[in-house]
Amino acid sequence: MKNLQELHYFEVPTVMKHALGAVNHLPGELEILGVKKPLIVTDQGVVKAGLLDMIIKPLKDASVSHVIYDQVVFNPLLATVAAGTEMYRKNDCDGIVALGGGSSMDCAKAIGVEIAHGEPVLEYECAEGKKELSKRVPPLVCIPTTAGTGSEVTLWAVITDPAREYKFNVGGPLIAAHLALVDPLLHLSMPAEVTAGTGMDALCHAIECYTCAYAQPQTDAVALLAIEYAGKYLRRAVAYGQDIDARYYMAMSSMLAGLSYGAASAGAVHAMTQTMGGIFPVHHGVAVGSTLVPVMEYNWMGEPEKYARMALALGVPTFGMTEREAALSAVEACRELTEDIGIPRLREMGITEADIPRLAQEAFNDPQTIGNPRDLTVAAYEEIYRRAL
Repeated sequence: MKNLQELHYFEVPTVMKHALGAVNHLPGELEILGVKKPLIVTDQGVVKAGLLDMIIKPLKDASVSHVIYDQVVFNPLLATVAAGTEMYRKNDCDGIVALGGGSSMDCAKAIGVEIAHGEPVLEYECAEGKKELSKRVPPLVCIPTTAGTGSEVTLWAVITDPAREYKFNVGGPLIAAHLALVDPLLHLSMPAEVTAGTGMDALCHAIECYTCAYAQPQTDAVALLAIEYAGKYLRRAVAYGQDIDARYYMAMSSMLAGLSYGAASAGAVHAMTQTMGGIFPVHHGVAVGSTLVPVMEYNWMGEPEKYARMALALGVPTFGMTEREAALSAVEACRELTEDIGIPRLREMGITEADIPRLAQEAFNDPQTIGNPRDLTVAAYEEIYRRAL
């Protein structure tokens, strides 16, 4: 914790419920929230995988009226949010169910902001001169179909403004889901490459939040367990998608890592990848996986004690090592993990050396740079990007 004079806070507005088959409890949970006609926010990938059917069945069995908005795209745009808001209003919905990965959950949160405030979500960007949220979003249930973003429990949504080629944050306790309903059975159909990318996103959330300037005891506790679960179970989930234990503990890793955000932010990896995602159509989790180790190589000197502790969580036998050796072993453990699960390099995603100056400047301007455990410059970002290529 860098600044003990600053008033820290940790708030969890979201009720968390989880079980194999948890989605069968959705009708009862909506009744508790007073929702009679939810807008279901999802994407075509979820629909094609048959996951939407898994929540529609209990709703139909319980005669719960609902409306489906299944046009969410990854890195959801302002227009994606606006279309969902229009559908909500046109059909007189009174609550939202988000089904999917981070894109669907973030889009649902942003729709909630527009419904509650009557203005475009862009007006509430976390930036100087913008408005702060003043009203709670309508009752929102988040059901993740991936184990990665932890958006079901975070206080943030990330939306893309194509005019600026920029992904912006909107957030605070008023945007959080009312209920996170986590059912690892929904994760069984995830392809190996999606499991790998989303799993690295969960691991990165935990690592960055554990070591960032905003860390505090509450976030440290959940971050360490999230790291331990990812280190132990991510390979298994990638190797054999039907491994129920691996799917369950990766779902818990993702949720715990989401909680580790607390009320603050992450660090250099997310500064790099969120700005990159606003410019290039890259999958966020895969981009995170490709940049995590280069950032860890740069950052470990800022928090050597915590890096050494992370090595233990990742299963490294550090007895007899110096603090420096243990800290570097955490970096090496993550390098081995990314190689084992097949995370590609940035060059394989279409990023070139010529893109680096712009990407480095955009990352430096991102507010998540402030929380990084080691001071950053544009030149430092350029070097990290080169290593990630």
